[in-house]
Amino acid sequence: MAANSRLTIATHVLAWLALAQRRGREVLTSDEVAASVNTNPVIVRRSLGDLRRAGLVEVRRGAGAGWSLSRAPEEITLVEVYDAVGAEPPFGMHRRDPNPECPVGRGIRPALSGVYGRVEQVMRQELAETSIADVLRETLLN
Repeated sequence: MAANSRLTIATHVLAWLALAQRRGREVLTSDEVAASVNTNPVIVRRSLGDLRRAGLVEVRRGAGAGWSLSRAPEEITLVEVYDAVGAEPPFGMHRRDPNPECPVGRGIRPALSGVYGRVEQVMRQELAETSIADVLRETLLN
């Protein structure tokens, strides 16, 4: 089962924009951002679109076109990024309904839904306590 990397890509994008801003570059093109992420610019543009709709980045058109943070990196939390990219919960239920005639099949969803809900709540709290500035600071230490 493949992991969803949308949150990671969006966080990378925002951290790169924050570093560029710190270095005096107010805007970066999606191609420049894609070079850092080492992925197709279309994927980066899709992520930037999600972030723009959430109010986390702005786009400048025309001369000097590009993307920039809409707020200070200290003010953007990872839970906002998580919500912006529509990242899926960490655990999902069966894609198809389990056998209702089986005692485990009948009770597995109710048994796990509370556990999974609590895990997601803890995860969201941790993401809410971490800013893009925190991620950038930690990134630059490595």
